Amino acid sequence: MPNARTARLSRRGLLAAGGALGLGAVLTACGDDDAKDGGADTKGSAKSGPWSFKDDRGTTVKLDEAPKNIVAFTGVAAALYDYGIEVKGVFGPTTTKDGKADVQAGDMDVSKVTVLGNVWDQFNVEKYAALAPDVLISTMFDDAGTLWYVPEASKDKIAKLAPSVGISAFDRQLTAPLQRMWELAESLGADMTDAKVTEAKKRFEAASERLRKAAKAKPEIKVLVGSASPELFYVSGTNLSIDLEYFKALGVNFVEPTEEAKKATGGWFESLSWENVDKHKADVIMMDDRSSAIQPANITEATWKQLPAVKAGQVIARSTEPILSYDKCVAPVEALAEAIEKAKKVS
Repeated sequence: MPNARTARLSRRGLLAAGGALGLGAVLTACGDDDAKDGGADTKGSAKSGPWSFKDDRGTTVKLDEAPKNIVAFTGVAAALYDYGIEVKGVFGPTTTKDGKADVQAGDMDVSKVTVLGNVWDQFNVEKYAALAPDVLISTMFDDAGTLWYVPEASKDKIAKLAPSVGISAFDRQLTAPLQRMWELAESLGADMTDAKVTEAKKRFEAASERLRKAAKAKPEIKVLVGSASPELFYVSGTNLSIDLEYFKALGVNFVEPTEEAKKATGGWFESLSWENVDKHKADVIMMDDRSSAIQPANITEATWKQLPAVKAGQVIARSTEPILSYDKCVAPVEALAEAIEKAKKVS
């Protein structure tokens, strides 16, 4: 992820670090991190009367009515879309170079939203003001309350135009931010009793149980989490990323970067030259699916192609910045469960 996460990391390094997620009723086998969350305050109805929401910075936003002109980070907008809440504007990876929806846009029709910025450090403040925003919503990847993809240079101007809500995707299990996004969507008027919504939650819980069983049945299978750039290969640690913390709690056996290497990156990852990409032994490799990373099919390095997991075809995608709806979090959990179930010991 980019340098908004923490001043200690370079933009490229942060882009490679990765991830976040959270859910509500967590399986008892997983353990949850509720103590780290802000808690919702949804006084009044989203349909009429005053609206308020306490975010993960401890800030309570209060409005005379539920916000209608919502501007959000692309991944947040995609999650709210799954709950029936549509936004007016977005910022963050929204469209690819060929004009198609970025992976982080989920099922949104990107042609129907105003894109204020499609890449890191890009945010059109004039367009933002023209939308007459009621609220800005983003995720956070540090404990300082930094709003993801809100540029440092223009954050004060942006803050003056509308209040903001921050949902933490930092140093907790996936289930926590999932629950927070659920609470936010509900406060905005989403029907959380809708069959599509409740079924998605059940599917997520079933997928989580499947992953727990797969990890328990094959504890010897080692999973490495990577991200590729032209110059370096990044190995992610599990201690700060919401998806990896959750998977680890379910019993997945992850390869961890060295402590010395993690210290240099604030605990997120280890940087390896392509010559040293075989430093860590793994049976399954999860690779960053974001458009900022080189995808496995496009990696030409010979050292990559010689990795046992690559030769065995045991490479899967990782939703490094998960869209925080139950519907979008099912597939990543199922994919990892299936990969472990089918994996051969090659390390």
